[in-house]
Amino acid sequence: MQSYTIGQAARLLGVSSDTARRWADAGRVTTHRDENGRRLIDGRDLAAFSVEVGQGAAGDGEEAYTSARNAFPGIVTAVKLGDVAAQVEIQAGPHRLVSLLTREAVEELGLEVGMQATARVKSTSVHIDVT
Repeated sequence: MQSYTIGQAARLLGVSSDTARRWADAGRVTTHRDENGRRLIDGRDLAAFSVEVGQGAAGDGEEAYTSARNAFPGIVTAVKLGDVAAQVEIQAGPHRLVSLLTREAVEELGLEVGMQATARVKSTSVHIDVT
Protein backbone atom coordinates (compact mmCIF):
# COMPACT_ATOMS: atom_id res chain seq x y z
CA MET A 1 0.00 0.00 0.00
CA GLN A 2 1.23 3.44 -0.86
CA SER A 3 2.04 5.84 1.97
CA TYR A 4 2.16 9.63 1.79
CA THR A 5 4.35 12.24 3.47
CA ILE A 6 2.69 15.07 5.35
CA GLY A 7 3.45 17.40 2.42
CA GLN A 8 1.95 15.04 -0.15
CA ALA A 9 -1.13 14.51 2.05
CA ALA A 10 -1.53 18.27 2.45
CA ARG A 11 -1.47 18.80 -1.31
CA LEU A 12 -4.06 16.06 -1.85
CA LEU A 13 -6.27 17.49 0.89
CA GLY A 14 -5.95 21.04 -0.43
CA VAL A 15 -4.45 22.43 2.80
CA SER A 16 -1.05 23.65 3.98
CA SER A 17 1.58 21.26 5.34
CA ASP A 18 1.22 22.97 8.71
CA THR A 19 -2.51 22.19 8.79
CA ALA A 20 -1.91 18.54 7.85
CA ARG A 21 0.79 18.30 10.53
CA ARG A 22 -1.56 19.80 13.16
CA TRP A 23 -4.27 17.32 12.20
CA ALA A 24 -1.79 14.45 12.56
CA ASP A 25 -0.56 15.82 15.92
CA ALA A 26 -4.17 16.02 17.12
CA GLY A 27 -4.75 12.37 16.14
CA ARG A 28 -7.26 13.13 13.39
CA VAL A 29 -5.22 10.98 11.00
CA THR A 30 -2.81 8.18 11.94
CA THR A 31 0.85 8.45 10.97
CA HIS A 32 3.88 6.19 11.22
CA ARG A 33 7.59 6.79 10.68
CA ASP A 34 9.72 5.31 7.91
CA GLU A 35 13.34 4.18 8.26
CA ASN A 36 14.47 7.80 7.77
CA GLY A 37 12.18 9.13 10.49
CA ARG A 38 9.72 10.81 8.10
CA ARG A 39 6.08 10.80 9.15
CA LEU A 40 3.91 8.91 6.68
CA ILE A 41 0.18 8.35 6.32
CA ASP A 42 -1.10 5.04 4.95
CA GLY A 43 -3.05 5.49 1.70
CA ARG A 44 -6.22 3.86 3.01
CA ASP A 45 -6.16 6.06 6.13
CA LEU A 46 -5.64 9.17 4.00
CA ALA A 47 -8.47 8.15 1.66
CA ALA A 48 -10.91 7.79 4.58
CA PHE A 49 -9.73 11.03 6.15
CA SER A 50 -10.02 12.94 2.86
CA VAL A 51 -13.68 11.92 2.60
CA GLU A 52 -14.23 13.18 6.16
CA VAL A 53 -12.49 16.48 5.39
CA GLY A 54 -14.38 16.87 2.10
CA GLN A 55 -17.75 16.34 3.75
CA GLY A 56 -16.89 18.77 6.52
CA ALA A 57 -15.84 21.50 4.08
CA ALA A 58 -19.19 21.46 2.27
CA GLY A 59 -20.64 24.34 4.23
CA ASP A 60 -17.88 25.78 6.37
CA GLY A 61 -17.23 28.89 4.26
CA GLU A 62 -13.68 27.90 3.32
CA GLU A 63 -12.49 28.63 -0.20
CA ALA A 64 -12.86 25.57 -2.44
CA TYR A 65 -9.75 23.82 -3.74
CA THR A 66 -9.29 24.39 -7.46
CA SER A 67 -6.71 23.28 -9.97
CA ALA A 68 -5.51 24.50 -13.34
CA ARG A 69 -6.80 23.13 -16.63
CA ASN A 70 -9.63 21.11 -15.05
CA ALA A 71 -7.24 18.65 -13.37
CA PHE A 72 -8.15 17.54 -9.86
CA PRO A 73 -5.27 15.70 -8.16
CA GLY A 74 -6.56 13.62 -5.30
CA ILE A 75 -6.78 10.22 -3.72
CA VAL A 76 -8.93 7.25 -4.75
CA THR A 77 -11.56 6.69 -2.05
CA ALA A 78 -13.68 3.96 -3.67
CA VAL A 79 -13.52 1.50 -6.56
CA LYS A 80 -16.66 -0.48 -7.43
CA LEU A 81 -16.16 -3.14 -10.10
CA GLY A 82 -18.98 -4.62 -12.16
CA ASP A 83 -18.75 -7.29 -14.84
CA VAL A 84 -18.01 -4.73 -17.57
CA ALA A 85 -18.17 -1.26 -16.00
CA ALA A 86 -16.58 0.29 -12.91
CA GLN A 87 -17.11 3.35 -10.74
CA VAL A 88 -14.14 5.23 -9.26
CA GLU A 89 -14.41 7.98 -6.65
CA ILE A 90 -11.65 10.52 -6.04
CA GLN A 91 -11.52 13.05 -3.22
CA ALA A 92 -9.60 16.14 -4.37
CA GLY A 93 -9.58 18.57 -1.46
CA PRO A 94 -13.26 19.27 -0.75
CA HIS A 95 -14.29 17.92 -4.19
CA ARG A 96 -15.64 14.39 -4.62
CA LEU A 97 -15.45 13.26 -8.24
CA VAL A 98 -17.00 10.08 -9.60
CA SER A 99 -16.07 8.51 -12.92
CA LEU A 100 -17.73 5.63 -14.72
CA LEU A 101 -15.32 3.71 -16.90
CA THR A 102 -14.68 0.18 -18.06
CA ARG A 103 -13.52 -2.50 -15.65
CA GLU A 104 -10.63 -3.17 -18.04
CA ALA A 105 -9.44 0.46 -17.73
CA VAL A 106 -9.51 0.28 -13.92
CA GLU A 107 -7.52 -2.96 -13.98
CA GLU A 108 -4.99 -1.61 -16.51
CA LEU A 109 -4.44 1.52 -14.39
CA GLY A 110 -4.23 -0.59 -11.24
CA LEU A 111 -6.63 1.75 -9.45
CA GLU A 112 -7.24 0.95 -5.79
CA VAL A 113 -8.34 2.81 -2.68
CA GLY A 114 -5.56 4.92 -1.21
CA MET A 115 -3.58 5.59 -4.37
CA GLN A 116 -2.98 9.02 -5.81
CA ALA A 117 -4.76 9.83 -9.07
CA THR A 118 -5.88 12.88 -11.04
CA ALA A 119 -9.40 13.36 -12.33
CA ARG A 120 -9.50 15.39 -15.53
CA VAL A 121 -12.82 16.97 -16.37
CA LYS A 122 -13.88 17.87 -19.89
CA SER A 123 -17.50 18.74 -20.48
CA THR A 124 -19.49 15.89 -18.94
CA SER A 125 -16.64 13.36 -18.94
CA VAL A 126 -14.17 12.67 -16.13
CA HIS A 127 -10.89 11.04 -17.15
CA ILE A 128 -8.50 9.57 -14.58
CA ASP A 129 -4.70 9.65 -14.74
CA VAL A 130 -2.52 7.70 -12.34
CA THR A 131 0.23 9.88 -10.89
